[in-house]
Amino acid sequence: METHLNPLPFFFSIFFTIYIIAYFLLFRNWSPKIRPEAASCAISFAHGTPAVILASKAILADVARGFASSNTDFQNSVLDYSIAYFLMDLLHYLIFFPADFLFIAHHLVTLFVFVTCRYLVSYGAYAILVLLILAEVTSFCQNAWTLARARRADVEFADRVYNLLSPPFYVLYSIVRGFVGPYFLYKMGEFFFNGGAETVIPKWVWMSWIFVVAAAISVSILWITNLWIELYRERSSKLEKKKAR
Repeated sequence: METHLNPLPFFFSIFFTIYIIAYFLLFRNWSPKIRPEAASCAISFAHGTPAVILASKAILADVARGFASSNTDFQNSVLDYSIAYFLMDLLHYLIFFPADFLFIAHHLVTLFVFVTCRYLVSYGAYAILVLLILAEVTSFCQNAWTLARARRADVEFADRVYNLLSPPFYVLYSIVRGFVGPYFLYKMGEFFFNGGAETVIPKWVWMSWIFVVAAAISVSILWITNLWIELYRERSSKLEKKKAR
């Protein structure tokens, strides 16, 4: 009889190992205040772009893909990969930033979506993986931007990278989270509210997915809006100082 081992523990061990190496070796000379954030970026690098590639392949490999299609083994493995990452990053926040309720809540509800799709209903991975792609397609830029921002005050190169990367990163993030994400969520909601998945996904499950994703997109839009305002103020301040000289 053929048996399939759950890859979740293996994936978690990978992210745990990367985090430990990043914290104790790669960023050992960084300030204790930013070392945890840098280590978190390290596991995010290991998750983000690979997740986009794997999720894309898992979707394209399923000829019967759709909002109500059953999960394939490949899609379930990608969900396990992301579950392992968010569990590791949640552990990071609980240890180093237990008062950061927003990020802890974000990780908990994200895990709820992934876990219910993967282990409770075993349907809907197509929609969840598309949302994963939209969430992670900007992760490489965001992590590089985050690391540069953390060191910009004491490293000139980091400041240059931050200033160079900010505008294109903000534009890409704004397009994905402000337009593409909401449009896909609308199509997803339209399908579910019209009863397209009523026989395979319980109403409370898909409604919770819609609510969680809508809340996440709203917070993302607020976050990037504040960054645009901050960037505008920084650039305006620099122009005023040049004029004053």
